[in-house]
Amino acid sequence: QVQLVESGGGLVQPGGSLRLSCAASGFTFSTFAMSWYRQAPGKERELVAGITRAGDNKNYADSVKGRFTISRDNAKNTVYLQMNDLKPDDTAVYYCVKGGMRRYWGQGTQVTVSS
Repeated sequence: QVQLVESGGGLVQPGGSLRLSCAASGFTFSTFAMSWYRQAPGKERELVAGITRAGDNKNYADSVKGRFTISRDNAKNTVYLQMNDLKPDDTAVYYCVKGGMRRYWGQGTQVTVSS
């Protein structure tokens, strides 16, 4: 079955960095686009970044452009989200999402940006 396991979240000070990872299994990873979403307390889930199957095209929410970078390693069945210059507004649970006709979500990893 499809499994998406996020890791790398934690508590970081404003201006700091984190790298999230999502280990995928149960499907042919290289044939699906992947995305990162986030949900802050009291807010709806929002798309943070997406990446195509080969990693040749990426898109970002305006709020993270220039600070976050999505990437993938198809040999390792893993998608990453490098987050730099973190701000308190980036505090949220971050989810890895498999694309396709049926979406699958990981369990999420908490990112807290606070001094």
